[in-house]
Amino acid sequence: MRILMAGAGATGGYFGARLAQAGQDVTFLVRERRYQQLQASGLVLQTPQGTETLQPQLAQANSLTGHYDLIIVTVKSFALDQVMEDIAPAVGPETLIMPILNGLRHIATLQQRFGEDKVIGGLCKINATLGDNGEVIQMTPLHQLYYGALDGHNDARLQRVDAALRDCQVDTRFSDNIMDELWEKWLLLSTLGAVCCLARGNTQQILTSRGGEALLQGVFSEILSVITAEGYQTRPAATARILELLSDPATPMTSSMYRDLTQGFDIEADQVIGDLLLRAKRHSLATPLLNAVDVNLQVYLQQR
Repeated sequence: MRILMAGAGATGGYFGARLAQAGQDVTFLVRERRYQQLQASGLVLQTPQGTETLQPQLAQANSLTGHYDLIIVTVKSFALDQVMEDIAPAVGPETLIMPILNGLRHIATLQQRFGEDKVIGGLCKINATLGDNGEVIQMTPLHQLYYGALDGHNDARLQRVDAALRDCQVDTRFSDNIMDELWEKWLLLSTLGAVCCLARGNTQQILTSRGGEALLQGVFSEILSVITAEGYQTRPAATARILELLSDPATPMTSSMYRDLTQGFDIEADQVIGDLLLRAKRHSLATPLLNAVDVNLQVYLQQR
């Protein structure tokens, strides 16, 4: 299977590297700065098991040739419009596009551009970041990759995707209910991002502060009410696990949005929090805590 990995940051770099190491034909679509960095130093993975370096196949938008069987999109959500332009020449009649982005707005955006039949569901669970020299740093052994048809019908095309991905040295989950997985991932990451960015700290600091537990539970409840109104069929055991994970004061957690914010980078405010507020308004839901988070993030963006 010919695979195009759009992005070689922490997510794209890690999972693309594992696919390449498993023998898949993987090309990384990257910008000029990342292209030069990877050309010079290779793609470096720092994992709990040690350091690995590989020489990846690289392409830039103006050098893409031919169609790909699978395009995995791993950029930040605010870069999606440009990436759609970049990957367009690589999309053929049989191409499938698997976005691994935060939130859910990107699915409709990709479907409108390339067609509903081309977009499949995907998400990952990994604690990873980029180091100062562009190395991919996997901070914990967690490396899960979920995928499946958005309508739950995993036909022969999806079976081919599974065959390519399941032996790539990561924990793969071929799901027949990927939409619920996507809703639950959004519940987790948006709660985590909201409380960390608002309180400017990790979950351990928040939970051991006066009112911190009530803040986390309040944000969680608001988000759960929004996604349920939008169509999420609540799985009580799954949502309870998410809240339990977030509420453990012994395990300090932060979100990628919080880490980007503390470094002065652009953040996915509209895609992670702003979209929830738009959906809440559609159902006349009161979300005062989410509104406070959104104002906080907007002020940050104005001050960048």
